[in-house]
Amino acid sequence: MTTALLSTAEELHARVRHGRRAVVMTMGALHEGHATLIRSAREIAGPDGEVVVTVFVNPLQFGAGEDLDRYPRTLDADLDLAGRAGADAVFAPSVDEVYPGGEPQVRVSAGPMGERLEGASRPGHFDGMLTVVAKLLHLTRPDIALFGQKDAQQLALIRRMVRDLNFGVEIVAVPTVREEDGLALSSRNRYLSPDERRTALALSRALFAGRDRHAAQEALRARAREVPSTHARAEALSAIGESRAAADAHAVATAAPGGPAAVRAAARQVLDEAARLDPPLRLDYLALVDPADFTEIGDDFTGEAVLAVAARVGATRLIDNIPLTFGAAS
Repeated sequence: MTTALLSTAEELHARVRHGRRAVVMTMGALHEGHATLIRSAREIAGPDGEVVVTVFVNPLQFGAGEDLDRYPRTLDADLDLAGRAGADAVFAPSVDEVYPGGEPQVRVSAGPMGERLEGASRPGHFDGMLTVVAKLLHLTRPDIALFGQKDAQQLALIRRMVRDLNFGVEIVAVPTVREEDGLALSSRNRYLSPDERRTALALSRALFAGRDRHAAQEALRARAREVPSTHARAEALSAIGESRAAADAHAVATAAPGGPAAVRAAARQVLDEAARLDPPLRLDYLALVDPADFTEIGDDFTGEAVLAVAARVGATRLIDNIPLTFGAAS
């Protein structure tokens, strides 16, 4: 497949469209996580559709002191990877093409959700992100746009913008892609030294510890629910040596701290240990939130949740998250 490299909206709009157009938005420095998004877009668009990958390092979503100038720009390699993953075109506009006349006077506001977690750590970031996503949706005119679940808060805000402002596009989420050691794929991973990378693994280990604690607690509760507390049933179980196991499961499920508090505690323990490493992990936040608005969930919460973490290792800031389900649905 020959992948076209386009730099203007006029070139993109001149392309003949037959089936559905699927767009994958990136800031370049493409890796296997992006390739997974592109392959998913190719599958959704089908053989008659079109997959467009945007490559644009958006200055509006970088704050003071952040890594705009050193953000990797690897367009030739990006074009090659996008083509191999199934892209029909790479749209790589200049800043002047996206923001003619300078920074836009009118921008999209992320609202209250955009002020939490990543928004609190990076003021204005989500306003800049939503503004460029809105502009790129208008410039590329897709039927479908795909985004990774690794940037969970970004994904939630894009979905909210599309719903609130009546964008005629379907938003599709693609699961986070991880390296063999568990580290979530990110363009910023290349900044890590070998020692920093070892410390950075604490992010995914913390999330997995929270997930495993939750799974163990749910398994114990399920076991306790299966065993009636009647004397006759206990005697019958005793005859086959199960009464102690049933009693232990019931006791642990009842007495052990469970739910969101236990998940946070398990993840926090891993992060606290990583803070004592050399080099240390410097935690920005650990949060267990409702994906509808990214507010912290309470101990009686039921439904879908997101366990999210952000931290710095050396000069590199990394984020990660996993989904969890609390309550009967789990």
